[in-house]
Amino acid sequence: MSRIEGDRWFRAQGPVFAVALLVCIVAGGTIGYVEIEGWGLWDAFYMTIITVTTVGYKEVHDLSRAGQAFNVVVLISGVGAALYTFTLLATVVVEGGLPKRLQKRRHERMLETIKDHFIICGYGRIGSIVAHQFRRQHVPFVVIERDSERLQAAMEDGALAVEADASREEVLKRVGIDRARGLIAAVGTDAENVYAVLSARVMRPDLFIVGRAETEDATIKLRRAGANRVISPYQIGAVQIAQTALRPAVVDFMELATSTENLELAMEEIMVAPHSTLAHQSILAANLRQRFGIIVVGIQREDRRMEFNPEPETLIHPGDKLVVLGRPESLKKLEATAAEARA
Repeated sequence: MSRIEGDRWFRAQGPVFAVALLVCIVAGGTIGYVEIEGWGLWDAFYMTIITVTTVGYKEVHDLSRAGQAFNVVVLISGVGAALYTFTLLATVVVEGGLPKRLQKRRHERMLETIKDHFIICGYGRIGSIVAHQFRRQHVPFVVIERDSERLQAAMEDGALAVEADASREEVLKRVGIDRARGLIAAVGTDAENVYAVLSARVMRPDLFIVGRAETEDATIKLRRAGANRVISPYQIGAVQIAQTALRPAVVDFMELATSTENLELAMEEIMVAPHSTLAHQSILAANLRQRFGIIVVGIQREDRRMEFNPEPETLIHPGDKLVVLGRPESLKKLEATAAEARA
């Protein structure tokens, strides 16, 4: 048997062997006291236990010379076996069983209570970057990854992760799709992404879903499966390269406005609540520029139609999304006002 095989055997069978050895010593001690001293079973068992555990109680009965010699044997062998057994069991509890069980219970409890979160299907190059951005912006999320190495990487990064197939409905239920804010399908292949999007759409018709596509055909299929948005990393990367080459200042401005690291300027979308104080007012009447120091870049209507650079007389309707540019603190004030109901 090699050293590695011996270590595996010890981890698997060591605790069983130690407990069996201790039981044999207790049983042998009990029988020995019965045969040598003629005691009853209970007295013999009790004497064995106080000897093995070294509690220091008085002997049950006076021992003969042969009984004293046997008692020495029980004491030496029993104490050694007891220490070995208790140490080994404590090691198993500390290094394996108990912490893992506690961690598993904590993991399941977090899955049961998480809400208003995103489900990230896949933790490859795209999924890990998405998770990093969510983490920076303190957005809750759960990762579903089938590959054990990538799952371990996600957990090492501090993500709440599940090793499973993202297209299975029971898995989506486990990660709280009924309480989720959205789903990102970024698995390795287009086929897997289509299945994941289709399963999620069937379970949650109102869920916001973003799918990753590598080909134009996959883009069409993902939209048919129910994705609200389909992103092609290669197409976006190519467009970004072209825009950087043609209009570097514009690209620099957009990166500055959308970067989470920028503390002076940010671009955000603000939802106008149904009974908001901003609803049914024009941009000019709402006095957004003077009150909040922000610029309205566009307005997305409920039918997803986008109005860029709206005129001051443009009305703000309930359910609109204001795409605005300003300081982070100003955007937070505007967001609170947009959600505030009329008196």
